[in-house]
Amino acid sequence: MENRLKNKNANNTDVWTAIQYLQKAIAAGGVDPKLLALVHLRASQINSCSACVYASVAGGKRAGDTDERLHNVAAWREAPFYTDAERAALALTEAATRLQDGAPGVTDEIWEEVNAHFTEEQIGAINLEIALTNFFNRINRTIKEPAGTTWG
Repeated sequence: MENRLKNKNANNTDVWTAIQYLQKAIAAGGVDPKLLALVHLRASQINSCSACVYASVAGGKRAGDTDERLHNVAAWREAPFYTDAERAALALTEAATRLQDGAPGVTDEIWEEVNAHFTEEQIGAINLEIALTNFFNRINRTIKEPAGTTWG
């Protein structure tokens, strides 16, 4: 796959500044970086964004997560490696990512489960991570960003 956009960084300082502020806001939300990497990974798997799947696995490893957990996140419902809080965040990730064609989105049941495990500040950070991941997934799929490359 060859990237359609040859110079991603030219004249985009405002875009990069805005993204950095969003990333700082997510980090300030008090959510374990390993969980944020799982959220990023699951949304990116759903959206078939190879660049973000690659980046989220690398980020999860940097945060101290295991290969076992990272490799099984696509089957998190059946895999025994995740806490109830992580499962709630992954359910939220899937529901918020799959909004197309009449999908139910985030149900009251999913929202109640997330609220049972996280503060409002943490939920805000998780939601922002989901949204920013979907943003990056769509850009990367549009420009054909290959796995193994980095932005910025």
